Amino acid sequence: MPTYGYSCQSCGYEFEQFQSMSEKSLRKCPSCGQRTLKRLIGVGAGVIFKGSGFYATDYRSESYKTAEKKEKSSATEKKSAGESGEVKSSEKSESGPKKKSA
Repeated sequence: MPTYGYSCQSCGYEFEQFQSMSEKSLRKCPSCGQRTLKRLIGVGAGVIFKGSGFYATDYRSESYKTAEKKEKSSATEKKSAGESGEVKSSEKSESGPKKKSA
């Protein structure tokens, strides 16, 4: 629920009210009792995520997600190759085939 700012046009009293978006604007000033309150237009606060289920990685770019998947898959390949003793094609050196010495 957002916090709205209010200002009384009669007495100048200003305050903030935490209320639902579906609630109507307040009209009666709590200080002077006049029905001259105006809701102030403010920049508001940034979005604040509270509780479990929100992570910094939820809103990553597509290029970041693609690179992350490649990194995870190569790490999985290296782990499985280490367990079986095999060398996968993705892990072979890029220097080319080795020459036998005569």
